[in-house]
Amino acid sequence: MEKPPSLGDQETRRKAREQAARLKKLQEQEKQQKVEFRKRMEKEVSDFIQDSGQIKKKFQPMNKIERSILHDVVEVAGLTSFSFGEDDDCRYVMIFKKEFAPSDEELDSYRRGEEWDPQKAEEKRKLKELAQRQEEEAAQQGPVVVSPASDYKDKYSHLIGKGAAKDAAHMLQANKTYGCGEATVRLGVAGRGA
Repeated sequence: MEKPPSLGDQETRRKAREQAARLKKLQEQEKQQKVEFRKRMEKEVSDFIQDSGQIKKKFQPMNKIERSILHDVVEVAGLTSFSFGEDDDCRYVMIFKKEFAPSDEELDSYRRGEEWDPQKAEEKRKLKELAQRQEEEAAQQGPVVVSPASDYKDKYSHLIGKGAAKDAAHMLQANKTYGCGEATVRLGVAGRGA
């Protein structure tokens, strides 16, 4: 026969039910906050689309879930969006109208945390084109011949001498210890007789 449930078991079950109810309530609140956030972002994106004077908009830093919701809203609206910032706490989203999508240089400046300046970018582009033209002109003129100020033979003549290489080449003889002479033949014959 089973013993009747004790008071402690009923207390534990009651606490578990209360905790489950609190958890469910928190989940519902989070879900409601996400829905409200999405509605607010849809309104802001809609206002951005209606405003013909704006070509980009920067949002305040937000958490990962909020950024993903905003990216989704922007994609549905047919716009372009990018996240910038180093840490998760300070990452923010910028949205652009499709016809004014940012260039790679503009995106790089935002990634570095700088403001985009079209005039500076134009100056950099012109300097880059000038350098490229100069390289092309140099390539068309042919290879550049580099002649050293001094010859290495003159520089190191005090170490190797003026005619050391020629003298060494004339005195080249076979080394008898490596089997190129009479001593090897004699050793081989003497070795057999022993």
